[in-house]
Amino acid sequence: MTTSMPASERLGSHIKRTEQALNATKTAVLKPAGLTVAQYAALLCLDGNPGISAAALARLCGVTPPTMNTVLKNLQDRALIDRTPHEWHRNVLETRLTDQGRAALADADAGAVRVERALGAAFTDEEREALVALLGRCTEVLERERP
Repeated sequence: MTTSMPASERLGSHIKRTEQALNATKTAVLKPAGLTVAQYAALLCLDGNPGISAAALARLCGVTPPTMNTVLKNLQDRALIDRTPHEWHRNVLETRLTDQGRAALADADAGAVRVERALGAAFTDEEREALVALLGRCTEVLERERP
């Protein structure tokens, strides 16, 4: 069977390859800190949003609520986060970093920032701005195309 568009012309293939390379590199640099990419993302978002619910955190991290619940359970088992009932909404658990969680995040963040800086250094300021704008446009188009 011949397809109507060669793989080399499919932007999605190029974006996916880049995403896979980024995830593989971050996985490697986060391993010494004992965190997965998903756990690191959750800790990073929690650092800026203390008390956030699991559902809101899942949306911020771009994962499903069941996936986030698994991530949070693993972080809680390691005492990196605390989850306590919301003051008014008892069915909602507020999630916060513990001191151990902040230390793990700081340790992991050093490696992740090193990767981000290396990636950013491959571009001029103008190229970086253009890339961010182009990726934003990709996101907008794809969100409009979603059934």
